[in-house]
Amino acid sequence: MVQKQSSANGIALVIVESPAKAKTIGKFLGSGYTIEASIGHIRDLPEGAKEIPEEYKGQDWAYLGVNVDRNFEPVYVVSKDKMQQVRKLKAALKSAKELYLATDEDREGEAISWHLCEVLQPRVPVHRLVFHEITKEAILEALESPRKIDENLVRAQETRRIIDRLYGYDVSPLLWRKVRPRLSAGRVQSVAVRLIVERERQRMAFRSATYWDLLGLFAKAGGESFQAELISVGGRKVPESRDFDPATGKLKDSALLLLDEAAAKELLARLRGRAAKVAGVEVKPYTTRPYPPFTTSTLQQEGNRKYGFTARHTMQLAQYLYENGHITYMRTDSTNLASVAVDAARAIIAAQYGAEYLPERPRFYQTKVKNAQEAHEAIRPAGHPFDFPESLRGRLSPDQFKLYDMIWKRTVASQMSDARGQRITISVEVDGAVFQVSGKTIEFPGYLRAYVEGSDDPEADLAERDIVLPQVAVGEALTCKDLEPKSHTTQPPNRYSEASLTRTLEEMGIGRPSTYASIIDTILAREYVFKIKRGNVLVPTWTAFAVSQLLESHLPDLVDYQFTAEMEDELDAISRGEMNPTEYLTHFYFGNEHPGLKKLLANKIDEIDAREVCRIPLGTPEGGEKIFIRVGKYGPFLEQGERRASLPDKLPPDELTLSSANELLDKAGQGDEPLGICPDTHKPVFVKTGRFGPYVQRGTAEDEEKPQNASLLKGMTVEDVDLATAIKLLSLPRALGNHPAGAMPIEAFNGRYGPYVKCGEDTRSLPEDISPLDVTLDQAVYLLSQPKTRRGGAPATSAKKEPLKVFEASPVTGQPVRLLAGRYGPYVTDGTTNASLPKDAAPEEITFEYALTLLEARAAAGPGKRRPVRRKAAAKKAAPVKKKAAVKKTATKKP
Repeated sequence: MVQKQSSANGIALVIVESPAKAKTIGKFLGSGYTIEASIGHIRDLPEGAKEIPEEYKGQDWAYLGVNVDRNFEPVYVVSKDKMQQVRKLKAALKSAKELYLATDEDREGEAISWHLCEVLQPRVPVHRLVFHEITKEAILEALESPRKIDENLVRAQETRRIIDRLYGYDVSPLLWRKVRPRLSAGRVQSVAVRLIVERERQRMAFRSATYWDLLGLFAKAGGESFQAELISVGGRKVPESRDFDPATGKLKDSALLLLDEAAAKELLARLRGRAAKVAGVEVKPYTTRPYPPFTTSTLQQEGNRKYGFTARHTMQLAQYLYENGHITYMRTDSTNLASVAVDAARAIIAAQYGAEYLPERPRFYQTKVKNAQEAHEAIRPAGHPFDFPESLRGRLSPDQFKLYDMIWKRTVASQMSDARGQRITISVEVDGAVFQVSGKTIEFPGYLRAYVEGSDDPEADLAERDIVLPQVAVGEALTCKDLEPKSHTTQPPNRYSEASLTRTLEEMGIGRPSTYASIIDTILAREYVFKIKRGNVLVPTWTAFAVSQLLESHLPDLVDYQFTAEMEDELDAISRGEMNPTEYLTHFYFGNEHPGLKKLLANKIDEIDAREVCRIPLGTPEGGEKIFIRVGKYGPFLEQGERRASLPDKLPPDELTLSSANELLDKAGQGDEPLGICPDTHKPVFVKTGRFGPYVQRGTAEDEEKPQNASLLKGMTVEDVDLATAIKLLSLPRALGNHPAGAMPIEAFNGRYGPYVKCGEDTRSLPEDISPLDVTLDQAVYLLSQPKTRRGGAPATSAKKEPLKVFEASPVTGQPVRLLAGRYGPYVTDGTTNASLPKDAAPEEITFEYALTLLEARAAAGPGKRRPVRRKAAAKKAAPVKKKAAVKKTATKKP
């Protein structure tokens, strides 16, 4: 926090959410202010049974943390990790003459301010400060006109929180029982998963079609040439991709002329050498208008489209830029610009681009969202005049600079003149066959000079957008210089990327753009979806299919798109004071003319057949039995009658065809046939394929002892494994003999990260050309005598590593913030919290302010989940432990 000297008449305490924001505001306020940070929410609904206050334990509703029997009163608790901060704020308030709550201006920020008042119980005047940007002018203006806490916004946030708790805590246990443990359901999350699953179903049902046409090269008498594609023959139109039914691969209109390869070549032979002439020339002027300034949603979409940023990374960068006074508030549905921002943009246009790029009047953009609940201005550079991007290059990390540059250009471009040009279409006729080509020329680039959507180089993009065609006249003779047959194959609908999913959710009115980043994080973390490098798209897992199938069949309203969008409208109405939150919650949970959530879920445990909801039909091969995908406790697998086969992890569902499924089932069947009998144990030895790849197994499930398994070595295939190789793999770890120096045994292992040798606690990785099946004692002794290296070849050292950077003291812990090189990559720490650097962040570019932003985000996310300890191991190591002191809880009624 930023500490100011107290004045003789006492100080004013200003509370914000984050240390970085506190540091920036501290630069603008005088000695009569102390600025502290709450570090996000200081209290919330209890996360589990351990956090439920004793007085409520035993109540039927206690697991929810919401008293559904008493007007949905929430139980709020101050978590253990926030108690120290609460004590610090209370101590600071004791010497304050006034309290200013300067949290963010959205519903979440309003709720944080309300909770601070409820917990701190101030006995001094309380003022609510609201500002769109962290500049001196904005802060001083807010001090001149403070307001009271908006109870409607608080109730809207609280209602949303309670709705999400009721949905998540009542529906998720159903998924645990019927699909698999540790899954979660959510009001927006489950709908997002359904969207992704539906798109994959469309891809699975898609049937491709192949069609042919001709590409001609035509030239004028003067030598200028151009290419044109065949569009019709004898008056019959040649089809395009959209003319085929995606479900059957057949033409929608039989009147179209479908050419195969032979027909295309036959047509080519007929047209070769025939006269060509210009059949038509169409010239149309066009005008395009600039894009509106960024909202939260469009910023996330463009960051993903232009730079490949995830929604989470974009919001972290924007949070940093906002809290350090570079941009306005980044959670907004509005496309409006303040008059000072419009003036600043117009001044830049006149000075940098010229008068012809400046419209006569300013441009104003209408916000399409019915109730833009966030900030009342678009995301733009803070202050006026705007800081030029180049002036900040040395003060921002590369990604921070990219985002600021993008926001700056989009804001300026939004006030520039329209782009103008011409679209030209030329038709060429050759013996009844018509070829066509379209071109475009930009006569005046207008706003495109500053900003082109999806491009980080407007000048280069402008050059590529110009498709210049030669000047021709109708009836003009041309020479057909070449004809080439071209094959085309229709493509399935694209999967959702983060950008397109965000756009679709916003267009449907589902959820809030400020929550999309956390929703995408959640569905990735819960393994409902995974990403593939090919296009950086979101691919649903079979678990997502099973969960969507369950909800669609048994709780359809909860994943209905219109129902979910209407919920957003109703929550907006609460924020405007037009709807009573208690009545709304009662209708949602207990029902009225329609059954509520509680009644919908009643008896579902008994009604739902887990086997059916976890069974996804794939199809029936010719002359065979139907094949299903089953989602089991240990992962998905194929089922055909009595046949079973594991499915590889990360296999996109649309790539699982009947033929590939049959192949997997056949291989699994071969795995049921032993390679032979182990001469030592007299047990059968198999080679099998599981969800994590191929492996060998000795023994069967029917044996008294558990079968022994061993993974194949890296690069080894099922075809490489015979009985002798399988027995060698099963012999690992393999005893090589005793070390000549200490007589300790040396063994060879095939580990998770590759093969290695071990003597006592000392280990060394094996080189790629030495197998653990063949390594000798002498080779192992030599390797163990060499200096230890880390993966990748870097020498290992036991000496304590020096920090890469040391910053000033953390305003939270008081300890220096350090940038360290960790085993899994660089990270920052304040002595209490560790935060990894984003993959695309260069350590040398990290600033103190950005480090604080990363630490704050990590602290707000809560402690990481530890892997559960196996019971047997834990029992051996168990030791008496003292009981922990009870954590004080705070229960509060809703406003």
